Amino acid sequence: MQRIELEIKALSPLAIARQKAGGSIGEAVDYIPGTVIRGAVAAQILDLSNGRSSDLTQNGGDFQALFLSENPAIFQNAYPSALQIKKHPVPQDRIKEIRVLPGTALSSKNKPGFTSENKTGLKPKSHGVFDTLIDRFCAEGYGYPYDPNCPEDGGRVDPAGISFYCVVENKYYSLSVKKRLLTRVGINRRRATSEEEILYSLEVLNESQENKQNPVYYRGAILLEDKLAESLRNFIHDRHQNFRLGGSTSRGLGKVEINTKTPVDAKIDVSDRIAEFNKNLKYRWEKWEVFGSPIKESPTNRTFFTLDLQSDAILTENWRRTTVISEKMLQQFAKVEDPSLKLEAAYSSYDYLSGWNAAWGLMKDMELITNKGSVYLFSTSQSDPWIERLGELEMRGLGDRTCEGFGQIQICNQFHLVFREEAV
Repeated sequence: MQRIELEIKALSPLAIARQKAGGSIGEAVDYIPGTVIRGAVAAQILDLSNGRSSDLTQNGGDFQALFLSENPAIFQNAYPSALQIKKHPVPQDRIKEIRVLPGTALSSKNKPGFTSENKTGLKPKSHGVFDTLIDRFCAEGYGYPYDPNCPEDGGRVDPAGISFYCVVENKYYSLSVKKRLLTRVGINRRRATSEEEILYSLEVLNESQENKQNPVYYRGAILLEDKLAESLRNFIHDRHQNFRLGGSTSRGLGKVEINTKTPVDAKIDVSDRIAEFNKNLKYRWEKWEVFGSPIKESPTNRTFFTLDLQSDAILTENWRRTTVISEKMLQQFAKVEDPSLKLEAAYSSYDYLSGWNAAWGLMKDMELITNKGSVYLFSTSQSDPWIERLGELEMRGLGDRTCEGFGQIQICNQFHLVFREEAV
């Protein structure tokens, strides 16, 4: 498979809402979902289906292969990538990778946030963020509860409250986008004037940063078969300012500019990450020996790895929705039979999600989703068959509707190696 990197520049506010169960107010999400990008690209192709300006629109089979085949193109979510350091915007080429912070990460309740984001004189110093997955596993192995405190002042710690982060010059920064409400009045279609008692508000993602001069950027990707990669890349490049994302596009919202990079091989090698994770886990286990003898078997003879959700996932087991990836489910996803596979820990939460299908003109079904940031720790005594399979799983995702950006994962997120005494 090939991977096409996308850089999306917001030219107007984006009204991308998620419909929650039992509610009538659409709350804007803080990123661009893959399903929105997928729908925008499909709409552009269909609008030009009678033309001859693109290879994709000359042959109906290409549309079939991209969106309706057994292995359709995977449109990943686009996460905010606009960053300012000391009020100066950071060039996009310096931001190499955007990741979702694991749900096991904690930060000080009183002074939360990454230490690199301190603003002297503007706000109190942050006490940093650290991960607890490995230490929780070791504490349980030695029969102790794990209740960490802030490494700086010994105070209470809470979930970090950070969705996306990046690393620039070995320093950690959180990434987010501001929102605002736009108030609108309803129009009487017969008289073409404002309608009485019809006033509504839309929550939108801002098109610019705090100083209103620097635009907001989002980064995503499309994964697809080799033979169509260059054609799709050229199609998007030639119409890079024609796309509209989200709702209320007829009111001037949703205008973006999409820039693409040359397709590259999407294959992922996770062996180094797994090796580094196991090295640190076993080293940490030995340090916990100061508390006595363990009540569980030593991890020396097993290989450990994590599944970190980088997007919301739709998981099903025995025809029922679930928020936990069991051993049986993972073996089915990876197509590996391994009786020694064991789920050591799971940290997940759930939410409900709906949406609007523009092609059908209907609401989508309400889905139970497992939230991005969820973490699953597995171990096995047969590591060899898993290395390659886990790389493929990270590339393609797991669960339902992966072609729309759901179920994207990372194996052994490196933030798990940030321990309490080394908070960043």
